[in-house]
Amino acid sequence: MADPVMKPLVERLEFPALPEGRDPYFDLVRTIVFQQLSVKAADTIFERFRSLFEDRWPHPEQLLQLDVELLRSAGLSKQKAGYVKNVATFFLEEDLLSFNWQEHGEDSLLELLTRIKGVGRWTAEMILMFTLNRPDVFPLDDLGIQTAMTRLYGISKASADWKDQMIRIAEAWRPYRTYASRYLWQFLDNK
Repeated sequence: MADPVMKPLVERLEFPALPEGRDPYFDLVRTIVFQQLSVKAADTIFERFRSLFEDRWPHPEQLLQLDVELLRSAGLSKQKAGYVKNVATFFLEEDLLSFNWQEHGEDSLLELLTRIKGVGRWTAEMILMFTLNRPDVFPLDDLGIQTAMTRLYGISKASADWKDQMIRIAEAWRPYRTYASRYLWQFLDNK
């Protein structure tokens, strides 16, 4: 490995197993429900949300028929209820439930997913990394990545070009920036 800071992490830390066969629609809905909540609270709310569906899977057509107040009674905020409905609408309109995600590059998928109101770049990057297992995604705006790189590489957030410094460092990780990012998160978890 060309990066002398990353090399000891790769040698020392266990790489987390990659998930297999994940569902982009389900994971997007789940991610929205989980945003800005503790894991425990999000798990509880998501389980209540899933219980609104007979087979515990939020079919887009069924989700769109649910009243916002019912979604709120499961624990979703009004805004999150709107966002999960936006995901359902978008997946139906764009016929994404049968979409071949592997035929498209990272940039086109980021552009596609961020067209959904309530899905920002970070959320789309997490879907690419953890649902679609794309190997070369660098989540520049992730707080954990920023914290790890600040500690390991001595980058100061007070510097006007700190994000540019992060991008330059991450270039050495191509075409495996997703894997490097996972090692950075693992580094933080082990601290």
